[in-house]
Amino acid sequence: MSPPMPVPFAFFLLAASPALAASPEPGQREDQMRAWQARREGRSVSLRDIERRIVPKLPDAQYLGAQYDGADALYTLKFVRDGQVIWVEVDAASGQVVGRSGR
Repeated sequence: MSPPMPVPFAFFLLAASPALAASPEPGQREDQMRAWQARREGRSVSLRDIERRIVPKLPDAQYLGAQYDGADALYTLKFVRDGQVIWVEVDAASGQVVGRSGR
């Protein structure tokens, strides 16, 4: 039988686990920085403003979140309705919907 884990170390592991689980995918951090820089320089609409406009247009769908594509300056918002995924692509500069997939 192994000795019990010291309480401070166990607490550290427990406290760190959400941060480790939420760490961005490779390349995602760069896109996050691009989004932040574009917003700061006035070249894009904030995600919050885009969400305020787009999410109410799909009231019967569950909003799951967004991802920024820095290469194309697009936000892709993800929704689920009746088990079907809906992707809404929004131009980050104008805030206009440029594409949608799903029903």
